[in-house]
Amino acid sequence: WVGYEHPLYQGQQLVLECGDYPQCDAFGGNNAYHIERMTSFRPISCANHRESRMTIYEKENYLGCKGELSDDYPSLQAMGWGNTEVGSMRVHSGAFVCYQYPGFHGFQYIMEGDRHAGEYKYFREFGSHCQTPQIQSIRRIQQ
Repeated sequence: WVGYEHPLYQGQQLVLECGDYPQCDAFGGNNAYHIERMTSFRPISCANHRESRMTIYEKENYLGCKGELSDDYPSLQAMGWGNTEVGSMRVHSGAFVCYQYPGFHGFQYIMEGDRHAGEYKYFREFGSHCQTPQIQSIRRIQQ
């Protein structure tokens, strides 16, 4: 599931996978700011951990250097990505959580192959709260 800070799927996104969430900080511990509550939820229907695949691009509109991803990456820079930003991306299959900072920290952006047809041409399409294309770690969403 994806939980949103505001109604109508707006604001900070938080992925909710199998497990217990006894209080708000249990699901918001890795975020750039504290979230008091979530007010809207939707299922992630395309999470297939074994077949997740995406292409990230240095610039918006699928321009610049690109990288093919199919695993979890705690640091894009450590895997050879020469930038702290991702301008656009295509999710070919599965679903991913992109994080603002290395080590799966900071704002979360949920990217799915079956939303927007997997096409995220501009960084502002990453989420309603996205103000910067800064993405430094990415992981696959567990089913």
